[in-house]
Amino acid sequence: MKNQGAASRCARGVSGALLRYMSAMLLFTHPAMLAHEPPGGHAEHPGRLQAVLDALEGASFDRREAPYAQKDAIARVHPHAYIEALEPAFAETAHARVRLDPDTYISAGSRAAIYRAAGACVAAVDAVMSGEDDIAFCAVRPPGHHAEPIAPMGFCIFNNVAIGALHALEAHGLRKVAVVDFDVHHGNGTQTVAEGEPRLLFASTHQAPLYPGTGARTETGIGGNVVNAPLPAGAGSAAWRAAMEARVLPALDAFAPELILVSAGFDAHRADPLAQMELETEDFAWAGQRLRELSLQHCKGKLVSTLEGGYDLAALAGSAAAYLAALQRD
Repeated sequence: MKNQGAASRCARGVSGALLRYMSAMLLFTHPAMLAHEPPGGHAEHPGRLQAVLDALEGASFDRREAPYAQKDAIARVHPHAYIEALEPAFAETAHARVRLDPDTYISAGSRAAIYRAAGACVAAVDAVMSGEDDIAFCAVRPPGHHAEPIAPMGFCIFNNVAIGALHALEAHGLRKVAVVDFDVHHGNGTQTVAEGEPRLLFASTHQAPLYPGTGARTETGIGGNVVNAPLPAGAGSAAWRAAMEARVLPALDAFAPELILVSAGFDAHRADPLAQMELETEDFAWAGQRLRELSLQHCKGKLVSTLEGGYDLAALAGSAAAYLAALQRD
């Protein structure tokens, strides 16, 4: 598979840093997520998750099996009618892959992967809120932040991070939850959820113009609970960090959340084939450090990250490892 060898070398290179800096952060994942198989050549393939898991091998995680999400938890974001409308498509995958939208496919193994990806976020929120640890990472696929309440979109079927956020609000009685999204593609589905929920802050950096075409600075939600920082193609470390410092991090600080969730996409890396931003691996470590600082300031360190995009395997593996290591450098 393209870049698999480079990803493996990257995994070996970052393992020392992980072992040096990481204590027992919670890690939620499941092998079933490797059985979600789009057609050959599709960007969102099982090798993505395997590259991340290889990069994290040997680090001191408290590894947990991602459970199936309960439909009632999913239904806080996606109506029951949407959830049930997927079932005939899942059944059809016994015979062939099913195309849900121009970019989004499901296969025979997809149902378990999709339910466990959402379940990982719910379980991670439960574990962090119960005090089992203050940091959790959900190594999941398919990603979720493009999924709208009533439509799959952009490789995403259930909006994992939004399901986790609304679970935190409703099941744990929180008054303020924030989602920070640094995927290179705007998290349109998560923004849609925030636009109907004033207890939720959504703050995003992303390339624009680029798929899905949303995320303008003028999109501000309810009383400013949506904060977008679009950046042009070619934007590098200085521009991205400036946008984070000028818009995203001040909004997070002012909102003072009781829990921070992160849509951790690593496709703004300069090596990624699906976008044209120019971030380096070290930028994701910087983001982890800054988000950790604000989590300690406002929510006793409670922070849950979930994997979104990243399509160059070596860049994805190295950036995810650097980000997670930085979260643990207190």
